[in-house]
Amino acid sequence: MEVGAGLARMAVVAIDVRHWRDFGYGTYIRNLVRTLAKFESEFDFRLIAKPEHMAELAGLPGRFQAIAYERADKERLDNIAFPWFLRTLRPDLVHIPLNTVPWFLPRPYVVTIHDLSTLVFGFGNEARDRMHRMRFRRGLVRADRVIAVSESTRRDVHNLLNIPAARVRRIYNAIDGDFPTLAANADVQGTLDRYQIHYPFLLYAGSVRPQKNVARIIEAFAVLREDLEHHPRYKDLRLVIIGDEMSKYPNIRRAVLQGRVEKQVRFLGFVPSEALHAFYRSAEVFVFPSLYEGFGLPPLEAMASGTPVVTSGVSSLPEVVGDAAMIVKPENVFDIARGIKEVLLNETLRCSLVERGFDQVRRFSWYETAAQVLETYREVLGARR
Repeated sequence: MEVGAGLARMAVVAIDVRHWRDFGYGTYIRNLVRTLAKFESEFDFRLIAKPEHMAELAGLPGRFQAIAYERADKERLDNIAFPWFLRTLRPDLVHIPLNTVPWFLPRPYVVTIHDLSTLVFGFGNEARDRMHRMRFRRGLVRADRVIAVSESTRRDVHNLLNIPAARVRRIYNAIDGDFPTLAANADVQGTLDRYQIHYPFLLYAGSVRPQKNVARIIEAFAVLREDLEHHPRYKDLRLVIIGDEMSKYPNIRRAVLQGRVEKQVRFLGFVPSEALHAFYRSAEVFVFPSLYEGFGLPPLEAMASGTPVVTSGVSSLPEVVGDAAMIVKPENVFDIARGIKEVLLNETLRCSLVERGFDQVRRFSWYETAAQVLETYREVLGARR
């Protein structure tokens, strides 16, 4: 990369990487940092990390210095402690790669917004919702640039929070850089044997928050079971749901009981990443009729595994899946069931979705993401200077 005009010295960029090992934010942080390390740029990086993550950051080039910081970003005192800590490092720019911006964060800074689901759906408490919205908006109003991971999220940031569109830049995510290799090497048969799965199954993987629409997946599955009860292959079709915190959402269990599919729905909770890759590869269909997504990585992960996808045409999902998925109406149980059935029974459609899925995954690249993030850093520092 060329040295940006007007930057006479190595500018210091501090990145908050405390969520390094997380699934959602962590996927973004790990891949962004590792890809930034492949560029020759005019920046030195200070990576603010939890002490237990320091060893994983040791192999980065010399321009990347990991600095241990123990306090979690959910602690109230972090609103003062983290900004104070950053000031001792004297960075030229700070990048917060998630929605939580400390109250007194020094400027200039860049924020990556992954979704606005907590604003769209709220917490069910008016006072808490009002306070959350105020803090959320304040963090973005003070930001020099806001990175939105999809065009849909960019619009939400502008329309819901009235952040000027000129300061919001869309930079797409991509699947984990290690995903194709891990998926190809997954022990599919060993995993299925370990979980005692010896039947065709539909798969959902992700969180089970209300906007993920898991209850309707179960209801659609119950409808589908009746339609396929005499089918030679799919009469024993099951639904496998991978996701934690099931106990918080009684409507999911209620959907199972009302659909009388207690024996046909498997809740596996959290599974290790190697097992998840095996489930992706062996599922008949990946079902993801979400009501809201900031980006939506699971459908792309399924596509990268060669599994056809049924998803919804709302928020960011049309951007992410393109023409490589069966689109259904997420509020309509019967339309979800119809979409799944078509993919199961139409072999030509099925093969077409798989091939288009591989092409769609290649549209998203961490190299391109990192290049655009570097351009964003240059824009902010160039304007400041």
